[in-house]
Amino acid sequence: MKLATLNNGTRDGSLIVVDRNLQWAALVPHIATTLQGVLDEWDSKAPRLEETYRSLNKGEIKGFSLPPAQLAAPFPRAYQWLDGSAYLSHVERVRKARGAEMPQSFWTDPLMYQGGSDYFLGPREPIRVMDEAFGVDFEAEVVVITDDVPLGITPAHASSHIKLLTLVNDISLRHLIPAELAKGFGFVHGKPASALAPVVVTPDELGEAWDGAKVHLPLRTYWNGKLFGEPEAGEDMQFDFPQLISHAAKTRSLSAGTLIGSGTVSNVDWRRGYSCIAECRVMEIIAGGSATTPFMSYGDRVRIEMEDRHGRSIFGAIEQEVSR
Repeated sequence: MKLATLNNGTRDGSLIVVDRNLQWAALVPHIATTLQGVLDEWDSKAPRLEETYRSLNKGEIKGFSLPPAQLAAPFPRAYQWLDGSAYLSHVERVRKARGAEMPQSFWTDPLMYQGGSDYFLGPREPIRVMDEAFGVDFEAEVVVITDDVPLGITPAHASSHIKLLTLVNDISLRHLIPAELAKGFGFVHGKPASALAPVVVTPDELGEAWDGAKVHLPLRTYWNGKLFGEPEAGEDMQFDFPQLISHAAKTRSLSAGTLIGSGTVSNVDWRRGYSCIAECRVMEIIAGGSATTPFMSYGDRVRIEMEDRHGRSIFGAIEQEVSR
């Protein structure tokens, strides 16, 4: 099934069920009012939402035309946002740009940081920055959302806790990050609010593209209308989602509604393009000694989307413009 959140002027919006083609929607206050409420009682609420979803697709219930401009992030705020960095080709290239070596432990122990989840940008909300000199960059990623995950879960048992998937633009302010990391205490200013795709879907919506651990489809990013990259999300992912969940739950349980990101999707084959500007700049440095592609400026637009093998949008598109 596919679910979204309608912006109704409140902090958490209204839960809606969306049809497979992202054209029609239905409010379901008799089942749940928010997506978090669904995750809190997944076993009892998900079957009822599935029935509504089937009826909506068959035209058995009267919905309303899906209004993309009125959609909030599916989770306008979440209890927890943990972002991994599972594509080591991206990690290696970005570290090289900072003059940092790739530790051997990175191949066996996942990277992960705790991001701000008190507010997620909607799929069409602008990227607002005080100064474009901060080095505004997009980062296209896949995200899974879990139910309650017990402490110490193994990768073998973690897949069953993945209830929903979506996309995220994990926005980075590249010129602020090096000084923050040099303090040895992680990101704050270099990672402003991230943006989520319009719709979250249950794993079965991906069909054969979902193997229980990875999404085997290209993730496309357009910058000012031009294709910037379409790496395959299922390739070169050193740590799959069950491994990332297990890593996150090593010393604590995870509450229902935890979002876990894949990190910037990246392939060893650079000819497929990139999911962030930083990686492109690194390749320019390697090839010619200096970076020629700038970071984003005011007025620049980014579009992030994943389509199925038939060319249909799965999660809808993140479409954002950088604004002052």
